Formats: sequence, structure tokens, C-alpha cells
Amino acid sequence: MLTRKQILSKMLIMVGCLMFVPLMLLIVYSDELKYGINFVIPGCISIVLGLMVPKIFRRLLSNKQTVVFVWLWGFFIAAFPFYLNGGLNFVQALFESVSGFTTTGLSLLDVEKLPHIYLFYRAFLQYVGGIGFVMMILLFIDEKDAVSLYYAEGHPDKLMPSIFKTAKIICLMYLGLLVFGVTGYMMLGMNWLDAVVHAMCALSTGGFSNRLSSIGYYQSVPIEFFTVILMLAGTTNFSLLLMLFRGKIRNFFASSEIRFMLGILAVFIPMLSVVLFVNGFGINDSIRYGFFNVFSALSTTGYCVGDYLRFGEQALFILILLMLIGGGMGSTAGGIKLARVTKVCKYIVNNIESRFASSRKISLIYYNNGKDKEVLERKDIDEALTYMLNYLMIFVVGTLLLNSCSRSSLLYSAFEFASALGTVGLSIGVTSMSLCNTGLIIEISGMILGRLEIFVIFEAFIKRS
Repeated sequence: MLTRKQILSKMLIMVGCLMFVPLMLLIVYSDELKYGINFVIPGCISIVLGLMVPKIFRRLLSNKQTVVFVWLWGFFIAAFPFYLNGGLNFVQALFESVSGFTTTGLSLLDVEKLPHIYLFYRAFLQYVGGIGFVMMILLFIDEKDAVSLYYAEGHPDKLMPSIFKTAKIICLMYLGLLVFGVTGYMMLGMNWLDAVVHAMCALSTGGFSNRLSSIGYYQSVPIEFFTVILMLAGTTNFSLLLMLFRGKIRNFFASSEIRFMLGILAVFIPMLSVVLFVNGFGINDSIRYGFFNVFSALSTTGYCVGDYLRFGEQALFILILLMLIGGGMGSTAGGIKLARVTKVCKYIVNNIESRFASSRKISLIYYNNGKDKEVLERKDIDEALTYMLNYLMIFVVGTLLLNSCSRSSLLYSAFEFASALGTVGLSIGVTSMSLCNTGLIIEISGMILGRLEIFVIFEAFIKRS
């Protein structure tokens, strides 16, 4: 059985090794060899630190502290390639790194001018961030060590009898979907690098693109529809996704989470389409933009089709609401999460119904997880309500802080911070090179809280009596 120091050592070494992966592109783009050192230096630093962990760390970290420390270290070390390339100060470089690993997708860079190795690097950060550092390291450590780390990163349940098998099946699904995504995009006309980047970022619900106008650059309905399929795969709870792969279609659609998501899509796609039509878009563009952007916002991917500056305030409000709700629990998506919102909505409906029912009637709240239909316990509802209220408070505070240090309106600040906190990546233009470091730090804080989930961070640093 490994000690906590040995586990931390392995994780830091793994972070260092990840820095070397983009170097593979130098085989194809040999003219970009000069950028290789920008990845080698931080990679070596992380590996050396990992080897020195037993001597440096005198005090043992808890499992949650270990998870949070590795994520923070990953953000820090992954910022160096951006910083060493020039053009960004360290806060701006850190912003790019955090946006990558948290699968947010907000960016300060002009992607049309970036070297190919950096285009791949940004997408690779999102792909790794989507599955998580802990999920990757679980393949190499003992089951007893793995259990506590798995739950410490905020994963809700096991898919298989053991954590090792759970990690293995998730990684295989994730890799298989990547192959499917790359193949599909290339068949639809993308070059191989664009296909790899967009597949990685759609599955991780990240949203980085090689094009300034994102998916809208291709002006292709088939590419947009295929992207929706990948975004859905990325935002679906891994346990439900496994059911679908195993042919348990009835169980999949019986899930309360999936039914709630389908209900949201059924309501908001026509609503956004109508708003866009009223705001001057043609009928075809209204339906097309409404369909794609609702999926993008709810899945917290952040790919866009159309010019958001022309959408109108009502459309932006709809997208903010979808970004706050977010994707599936136990997926790569951000936001409050569908499962929590479903439970809270069921609780509210039950409360309203109970006021008109007989005082003798005992009303139970049921939740279907795809496997079983179970009665929601009070602690489950309390957790969902507490998380939602904390999330909304952080959203309000973050919006006000961002508004105070930017020149944007309150609505635009709300849109941008909802995008950061929900790890979405949709932008109305607030996030740019002109945004001050304070504004970037506010968004960085939102992205970290959104990806690691609020309570994971709180519990890592608040000592229990």
C-alpha cells in the first residue's frame, strides 16, 4: 500500500510527463522545434519536484488536500508554456492554463496566429482536465489507496465493483469516443489537427477551437450536428453512458436526470429559436442557432454558432440560465449539475402538492438513477439545496466583482462569470487582453470552484473540529 507522499509523488510526476505529450507534434511540424523547450522546462520541474516530495513535505496532506494541491500545481506548471512563448504576463498565462484544465474554454489568445503545437496543447489540457488527474492515476495505484482519492475528487459513484475497473472503463470509453469523434470530423471535411482538437474539446465539454468563430467557422450543419452528439456524450453521467453502451436503453431513458435534461431541451430550444427570430434572424438560422447553442450552454461546452452580440438580452438570459444548470453529475461538464437541479425541482413540486393534499397523506419523493427508483432522503435534498444556494451566491458575488473591474454591463458580466463558474467558455467579449489582472483572477477563481466543485475545495482547507 502506498503512502500519501508516494501517491502525491506519482501524481506530480504524471503532471510533468503530460507536458511532454505536445512534443509529438514536432514530428509533423518540425519547423516549430524552437517551441519544444517551453514544454520541456515545466515538465522537468514537475518531475523533479515529484521525486523530491518525500523530502519536501514534512506534513501529510489529507486526500482532499492532495487532490486540490495536484490540481493547483497542474494549473501553475501548465501556465509556463504560454508564458515562455511571450505575449502574455503570468496571470494571463495562468488564465489560459486554468481555462484549459477546468475545461472552460475562455481564452485571451488569437488562435489564428498560434503555432500548431499550442493549438494541440490547449485541447490536450481540456481532454486531460475532463477526465481528471485522479482518474488517470487510479490506473497505477492500489485499490485501497484509490477508493478515498476517487471520492475526494468529487466523483459520485462507482461504475464497476472496484475503483480500478471503474477508472479503466471510464478511460476506455473516453478514448473510444475520441477515436469516434476524430474519425467523424475528418469524414465531414476537417483536417486531422482540427478534428483532434475539436473532438477532444467537445468530449471534455471544454470548447477550445482552432478558429476564432468556433464551430460556426465551418458553416456546416452536419459538423454542428455531430458536435452536438459529442457534447451530449461529454455531458452525460458516465454511469448512464455505460448503460447506453451496454444496450440498456430503457434504463437510460428512465433516469430522472436524462428525463429532466430532455425536458429542458424541449422547452429551451424552441424558446431561444423564437427569441432569435423576433430579434431579426431568419427562420432557418433561428432554429439552427437555437438548437446548437442550447446544447452548447447546457452541456457547458462553449462552442458557438452565430454572433452573440446580435442575439439580444433575452437570448443571453436564457443562455445564462442554462449555463447555471449545467450538465450531468459524474460527467466532464460543469454547472450546478442536472441531478441536483432535478432533486430540488422534485422537492419544490412535492412541497406545493403537499399543501393541497390531505394532511394524512405521506408524500414521498422518488429519484431514478437508471438502475433503481429510490426514495430521496432528506440528506440528499439538503446537499442539493445547499450546493445550489452556495453556487448561486458565488455567481452573484462574482458577477458584481467582475462588473466592478470591467467596463461591461451587469448582464454581460453575469454572462461571462456564469460561463467561467460553469466551466462553459461562451463569451460576450468581456474576457479579452484588455481585461485587467483582477478581472482575470476573479474568473480564474470561478473556473476552479466550478471544476473542483465548491465543497471539495472548502473541505480541503477547513479543519473539522
